Amino acid sequence: MILHPAPMLLSQLLTEAGISAFAGIEEITVGGIATDSRRVRSGDLFIAIDGLHTDARTHIPEAAAKGAVAVVCEAPLPASTAVDIPVIFVPNARVAMAYLYDALYGHPARGLRLVAVTGTNGKTSVATMLYTILTASKIPCGLIGTVGWRSTGGGELICGAEGMTTPDPRELYPLLARMAEDAPRDIRHPPTVVMEVTSHALLLGKVAPLQFDLGIFTNLSPEHMDLHGTMEDYYTAKRSLFEITRTAVVNADDRYGRRLLAEPLPIHHYHICHADDSCGGSILSDRMCPGGEGSCTRIYAEQVKHGGEDGVSFKLTSPDARLRLRCPVPGRFTVMNALEAAAAALALGADPGAVRDGLAHFGGVAGRMERVRLPATDIPFSVFIDFAHTPDALENLLRTVHDFRRRDQRIVLVFGCGGDRDPSKRKIMARIASRMADSLVITSDNSRSEDPADIISDILAGVDKESEFAVVPDRREAIRYAIRHARSGDIILLAGKGHETYEIDRTGKHPFCETEIALQAAKEYHPTHTG
Repeated sequence: MILHPAPMLLSQLLTEAGISAFAGIEEITVGGIATDSRRVRSGDLFIAIDGLHTDARTHIPEAAAKGAVAVVCEAPLPASTAVDIPVIFVPNARVAMAYLYDALYGHPARGLRLVAVTGTNGKTSVATMLYTILTASKIPCGLIGTVGWRSTGGGELICGAEGMTTPDPRELYPLLARMAEDAPRDIRHPPTVVMEVTSHALLLGKVAPLQFDLGIFTNLSPEHMDLHGTMEDYYTAKRSLFEITRTAVVNADDRYGRRLLAEPLPIHHYHICHADDSCGGSILSDRMCPGGEGSCTRIYAEQVKHGGEDGVSFKLTSPDARLRLRCPVPGRFTVMNALEAAAAALALGADPGAVRDGLAHFGGVAGRMERVRLPATDIPFSVFIDFAHTPDALENLLRTVHDFRRRDQRIVLVFGCGGDRDPSKRKIMARIASRMADSLVITSDNSRSEDPADIISDILAGVDKESEFAVVPDRREAIRYAIRHARSGDIILLAGKGHETYEIDRTGKHPFCETEIALQAAKEYHPTHTG
């Protein structure tokens, strides 16, 4: 249950949010905030936020008629929409919304230690690993991210994986208030909340009122170009997080991570890399970290061992720690994810033994290299589900499987690309898939308002026509096709949807569980192995 705010004087609310108040509103009390005129309740403050194709000011009369006591908007009202309630003008209504929700809920983050994880890939895995380690270290910890929200009061699941990665302010600040309320009182460490912070959230000001104790930068590769336009703008959005962060854990194996390390930000950097990679070791760390502004600690992984499906192990080395760590999740990317989570945990005061135990018992993340437990142990193929939906993530996924497959095993990749999203990645992902998988099943993946056939056409433009592939537009049937035609030893990868339990097309959002579909297909097409 999310906490509800206590009524508050409008003048006090504006002052607390850093918005100039004015005479004549001293007696007005605000009971809540609304950004949708259809959901306004009597006593609400209505914030008029423009949509992509709508002027929110046209909805102000409806909000007033439903009992809104005041309005916040960006521009003067046209004469045709004049209302008899106070109108407060702000430069940016979205940013104002975040500050107003934060103020209405009593600035809940002030009682919490906040950790932000940002980057293109790996956010969910790193955030969940860190949450697991801190919990193992008896540090009260909450989690806000793609796969759900967990409370600081013992890990209760508040919400499953149906919302945004970084919630909108109307959910985020009540959620932080709940986290502060749930946290135990007699504790050695302050209650901590680990949250994934997207470039959308940063660009739209969702977290503008917050100060993060620690930020983690995972990596950056082309994604969300429909929003940002260029990689430079994408990087700039990500960089802005570290202007509101006291300490940073940065992946120096990533070129944008190395660029971030060179920025003149007055914070302490933890420079994370593989010892045998081209990040250059301590010499480069001295050059990359800003002289006179901040300081830098190098933490790296060495003696890395890949155990195939059994996971990875490595030695974490820093000026203050030497830890041999193991994580049961397979993949090259697991080493960096675990290294970032371990470095962050140590910076937050976690016990080294808890770091070791937390990673060793990490159960993985739903939809991240998640193995489908087929209905019989002797079914001669395996099925994995992964969220890989960017070129970089897809290549990392396929590299991971190449690391542990036998020579006689085929990689069968079922994938598509999302609609109403950056179309430039479709051809790139097809090239990667053609090069690294043995057989492709090209299908849909949240086509949204686009025609699936148009998306598939874009994908086919990048497919090597000499490769083995099939086109099955219906994703359910594509999964069934891959399992029906599975050969002994096949590794079937269902890429793109991961933890999602829905499919979005022109008609809306529909239930869609890849695990259930795969299990049913295995029973149907391989009955001799299921009893």
